[in-house]
Amino acid sequence: MTEIAVLGCGWLGLPLAEFLIGKGVAVKGSTTSPEKLDRLAEKGISPRLICLQPEIAAEHLAGFRSFLRTDVLVVDIPPRLGTQGHDFHVRQIRFLLQHLPHPAPQVIYVSSTSVYPDDYQAVTETSPVTEGNALVEAERLISKALPAATVLRCGGLMGYDRIPGKYVAGKTIDTGDVPVNFIHRDDVVRIIHEIIRQQKWGELYNVVAPQHPVRRDVYAQNVQDFGFAPPIYKDSPVPPHKVVNGEKLIRELNYSFLFPNPVMFHFEP
Repeated sequence: MTEIAVLGCGWLGLPLAEFLIGKGVAVKGSTTSPEKLDRLAEKGISPRLICLQPEIAAEHLAGFRSFLRTDVLVVDIPPRLGTQGHDFHVRQIRFLLQHLPHPAPQVIYVSSTSVYPDDYQAVTETSPVTEGNALVEAERLISKALPAATVLRCGGLMGYDRIPGKYVAGKTIDTGDVPVNFIHRDDVVRIIHEIIRQQKWGELYNVVAPQHPVRRDVYAQNVQDFGFAPPIYKDSPVPPHKVVNGEKLIRELNYSFLFPNPVMFHFEP
């Protein structure tokens, strides 16, 4: 039986682990919170307390290395660039790579479409990225050390309690006419499962919903559905943005989205 380790059982990683268990897969999952260990165990996940700060103390290395001995490793740890600085996440990834077993597991690294600059362009996986971006550096470290690793550049992760209109309620904004690059959490979970099932290793995929409505249309639906205060739109030029093309993933995985249109995403406030 394939064993999968999910490094980072947070907002995305925990439902991913639950979904995989539902498919009959043995799953190890990490958390940085001691109080979450029982919750993971109750869901059938083999729980581990792992805190990459950005390294791990010597007395905890054996447990970390044991966690990394698996068939597939999903790396889903937030970079925390705003609080920890640019180098923190890069150091986390460097430390992780230094302690992988030989042979290494298959690795899926959850990155972000924020690696692409906002320059009014449509972008694909071959488009230029922003040099100096911490996620770009992390991607390159992983791909150099593990050519068979698959990197997922996810758009804005939405769904359930993450409701776009909630974050702009009553605010004055100038982004109403900017197309969104959102992806529903349920689709990301299923896409990761499909990558593992179909053995799509050594790939780079943009992971975004195929439709890109403008933000004001998404917000208007959220206001109608949940009663948020509508944002106030500035009468100003459309700010720099990008439209992320995810056709490669759809084509190579033959994937059909549960939620192709961000206006119609499922939420649970």
